[in-house]
Amino acid sequence: MRLRFPFLVLVSALLFVSASAAVAAPTSADPGAEAEYESVYSAFEEAGKAYREAIAQAAAGDRRGGRRAGQRALERMLDAVDVCARTTGCDRERLLARFDALMGGGVRVAGEEQEREGAVEAMSAEAGSPVLAAFPEAGSTLTQLNGRDLRELIVHNEAVRAAMAEWLTTLRPQLINAHEQYQYLRFLMWPEYERAGLPEALLFAIMARESGGRVHAISPAGAAGLMQFMPATGRRFGLSWQEGFDTRFDPQLAARASVQYLNERFAELGHDLELALAAYNGGEGRVGRLVRQYPGKGFWDRKIYDALPKETRDYVPYILAAAWLFLHPEDYGLEFPRVNGAATLLTLRQPASINQLTICLGNGGTRYGWFRALRNLNPRWLPEAELPAGTELRVPVDVVPLYERHCLEGERATQALALVQARKPGPPPAVAGAAPGSRYTVRAGDTLSAIARRHGCDVAAVARANGLRAPYALRPGQHLRLDGCRA
Repeated sequence: MRLRFPFLVLVSALLFVSASAAVAAPTSADPGAEAEYESVYSAFEEAGKAYREAIAQAAAGDRRGGRRAGQRALERMLDAVDVCARTTGCDRERLLARFDALMGGGVRVAGEEQEREGAVEAMSAEAGSPVLAAFPEAGSTLTQLNGRDLRELIVHNEAVRAAMAEWLTTLRPQLINAHEQYQYLRFLMWPEYERAGLPEALLFAIMARESGGRVHAISPAGAAGLMQFMPATGRRFGLSWQEGFDTRFDPQLAARASVQYLNERFAELGHDLELALAAYNGGEGRVGRLVRQYPGKGFWDRKIYDALPKETRDYVPYILAAAWLFLHPEDYGLEFPRVNGAATLLTLRQPASINQLTICLGNGGTRYGWFRALRNLNPRWLPEAELPAGTELRVPVDVVPLYERHCLEGERATQALALVQARKPGPPPAVAGAAPGSRYTVRAGDTLSAIARRHGCDVAAVARANGLRAPYALRPGQHLRLDGCRA
């Protein structure tokens, strides 16, 4: 069996300077402070040396001893990075650059190099690969729409200003959370818009309003996914059930479908941004009829505006306002959190669920933990489903050291497993009138957990009764047995 050290299969996408580049030490007027951060640098270098020695130890045949020594050295390096972050004058980027070079710059167990490089090449060639290129800062990304700058197309009338006020007050948490999650999903979604020549601000604004950055969002009407496609519209643009998975929940495919939908509306509606957005929300049939009825009139003309549902009249200014804020956050005191959106593939070394990983990973430098990012990047899996060892998950690169450190062994790993294995008391016995073998017909937007909750069922029991396995994919029109549920 081939030994795998922590990070040896990590495809590094961190946007740090290389270890060979000259890194200027921070200046400090306090000799004591300088001595303190120099001691942190020394501790890190000693740990790095111990890590290289551990790899050599494993290559020489002592795999178990090498693994243990490598884990201890890795923990010492991570501790040094943590101490650096809290030490005045310490250059954390310098340590991260050294760390990145050590993990990805040629330090490998003998015999692994060819396999690892082959894996990198294969993933880079794969469509939708989680191996990232360096994306530009959001503020410098494409702003052109049909040959005009998006900022010139966004009107600043009363409706847009009112929507902007809502985004900056009651909806500010939704806007910030959506931006944070978008950065983890950006490598999947933004290339679809970029290739089509559509502004990134438009992608973000639609996603922020439609789903708030939650891949598994489902509306009461049955629209699903980040971009909220209805089943029929989704099928028109390639979103359908594939191998038991509703691809409306796939971030990349949903972004691609939204590009196709918008370009179709632009061609139909004379490249009018507001009318295309109105059709996205209110339906292309309704908007098309209004445009034919009132030729030459735009969205803001009262003949069209008043004929649209209130939801659509509000939707268009919300999108325009969110796009403007995406492009000019500093003008409004809006601070989006900076997130390292680089991602990689993590191969589970032992069975775990997304819930279990979320617990053992902890917050790890995030505000609310890793649940949403892991869920969004791996939409095929239910969070409570135990995934077997060997399962590959897309994860932010910052997750990998936390996984190695806290999720394989130790107190946090044991605690996380115990917590996810805890079970609430089961539902009470079936009451009189709960017909054994009663059936339910799945509707658009249904999930197994929602159906079970409404009918007082145990999810696992319903899954067993219907031969379903995680991720419990359902299709509209499917008949489910609801044995043992309450009336």
